[in-house]
Amino acid sequence: MTEKGDAVDQSLLTNIQVVLVEPQHPGNIGAVARAMKNMGLSRLVLVNPPENFRGQEAVRMALNGADILEKAQTFSSLEAAIAPMGLVIGTSCRPGKERFPVYTPREIVPRVLATARTNRVALVFGPERSGLCNEHLDLCHLLVRIPSSEAFPSLNLAQAVMVLCYELYAACAQESIPPASCMVPADTVQVEQMYADLQDFLLQIGFLDPQNPQRIMRALRRLFGRAGLTSREVSILRGIIRQVRWYSERGHQTATRSRDLGTERLPPVETTAEDAKG
Repeated sequence: MTEKGDAVDQSLLTNIQVVLVEPQHPGNIGAVARAMKNMGLSRLVLVNPPENFRGQEAVRMALNGADILEKAQTFSSLEAAIAPMGLVIGTSCRPGKERFPVYTPREIVPRVLATARTNRVALVFGPERSGLCNEHLDLCHLLVRIPSSEAFPSLNLAQAVMVLCYELYAACAQESIPPASCMVPADTVQVEQMYADLQDFLLQIGFLDPQNPQRIMRALRRLFGRAGLTSREVSILRGIIRQVRWYSERGHQTATRSRDLGTERLPPVETTAEDAKG
């Protein structure tokens, strides 16, 4: 089809990138680039793609999206690919009981566009055969699943990308974009550092099962992912973890004596520029 496209503000779409984790077929990568081009997205990121991902098959499938394919960034890990992101949306066709809530593409659009006003957003898709594994899903703030027929629920990679990109483009075209939040979300690096601190401490006090700490950690990730933590909130939570760790390790008796003497001192809490403003 070659009909004239709709006029859409591209500023939000430029802050949204499509991340393909370990895509297996160059043709599928090219088809994804074409789908993105159709819907006004331009940032493609590939994690461990095949060596010939810019080969003849990929270029043929990309058609007018060949420029997106040419400019695609590559990373060796999902962690590195999403490090600067303020919001990471993972896709899954098999949500387990620990992964709820799972949103539809239409439900997730307002959150994506509101974040994209001030920060970068990643839409993460897994390998064609298996989808995202648990370790990859753990790095996502929110999960989305595309409703499809129970008789044949599996979508091609490019089809899945097209569905999400279409919902975003349609929302922009309808001028139904939600206002920007005054709270800028913390980037993925900050959030992952907080999760590492939290897991270490919860293991230390025996709250997590050492053989399967992710069972509880996944629930906590979902909780904080829905909240959309800011940099200040992450700093506060990490400060709480440090204070409680200090108190549990060596501070209880010291703090009790100091309190009795009126000289109680706890380790300082790190502050940010946002804290200084009040």
